Amino acid sequence: MMRPRITPRKNAAPQEFDGWLLWPALALLMLGLVMVYSASIATAEGSRFTGHQPAYFLVRHGVFVVIGLIAAVVVFQVPLRVWQQAAPWLFIAAFVLLVLVLAPHVGRSVNGAQRWLPLGPVNLQPSELMKLFAVLYAADYTARKLADMDSLRRGFAPMAGVMLMIGFLLLREPDFGAFVVIICIATSILFLGGINARLFGALVVVLLAGFVILIWTSPYRRERIFGFMDPWQDAYGKGYQLSHALIAFGRGEWFGVGLGASVEKLFYLPEAHTDFLLAVIAEELGFVGVATVIILFALVVQRAFAIGRQALQLDRVYAGLVAQGTGIWLGVQAFINMGVNMGLLPTKGLTLPLMSYGGSGIVVNCVALSILLRIDYENRQLMQGQQV
Repeated sequence: MMRPRITPRKNAAPQEFDGWLLWPALALLMLGLVMVYSASIATAEGSRFTGHQPAYFLVRHGVFVVIGLIAAVVVFQVPLRVWQQAAPWLFIAAFVLLVLVLAPHVGRSVNGAQRWLPLGPVNLQPSELMKLFAVLYAADYTARKLADMDSLRRGFAPMAGVMLMIGFLLLREPDFGAFVVIICIATSILFLGGINARLFGALVVVLLAGFVILIWTSPYRRERIFGFMDPWQDAYGKGYQLSHALIAFGRGEWFGVGLGASVEKLFYLPEAHTDFLLAVIAEELGFVGVATVIILFALVVQRAFAIGRQALQLDRVYAGLVAQGTGIWLGVQAFINMGVNMGLLPTKGLTLPLMSYGGSGIVVNCVALSILLRIDYENRQLMQGQQV
């Protein structure tokens, strides 16, 4: 008996979302919400600043997640060409904010770093905005200068000058971690845009030499490097954070000590709900929990590159560079944060994207992923149009 042949409808609506991107991103957001509460409950309960409210950080983080999701829904409605037209102006606006945060009596200083602009009950961190706008601007610059990518003067030098100015402001805060991420974003997008191989090689050498000089000429950065190499040599001093993060990883073993049962978060591990959230995940959920987080991030980054590659195949250069630049940003920042938590990299003040406590970072991450989903949506619409 012959089976009836089913022919697809030509005007069937294309799938609007990439599930392999959307669901891992939402899973990271929700897991982050749970783990921020678990990691912060003791700190919140023991602090006068929080009014001894155990759910203080959970409520604030939850509000920012909701704001981020609402912003993501709104941003998804904006065509990518609008972002391309606005990219230079957004970049200038973020640059102005970076200048303002350094102005006396304007920026807010915490733990010796002046990185925040107080806006009533919340603080805005301009460096988080700059990461997103650096992706949009670098992609726009590269798309416009494709014919000049072999030229030092017309292709490379203007972008290098802009990044030096941004780096100067970030190092004044200081925010070395954000500086590294933004430099990685800009240089990677230039590389993807086809910059001359010799120019790129020279750039890498200059950057490495610059990082060595910046570290060697700064006493506190030097101490972090030495503390990273052997945290147990001064476990109560410069190696304190890393030594307790490693203890948390050791206690977690395969399946963890159980959700909420971490000991290190009880005033031993500093910044447990921000920079060292992964260490709490390792202690409470074990190797399985950490591996799950890594796999979810790997899926998000892989889908960002796949969406970007598809856009480039459709001759959408700007869209492709934005998608892959976003993947580089999230991948590099997650890698640095994980490396710091595991003792593979020196301690840096970088949060885990989509998971760590922090209003500006969460909202900007949600907006970036929404732009990525918009690129995928426009790719699908274009492919559907070509098929019809």
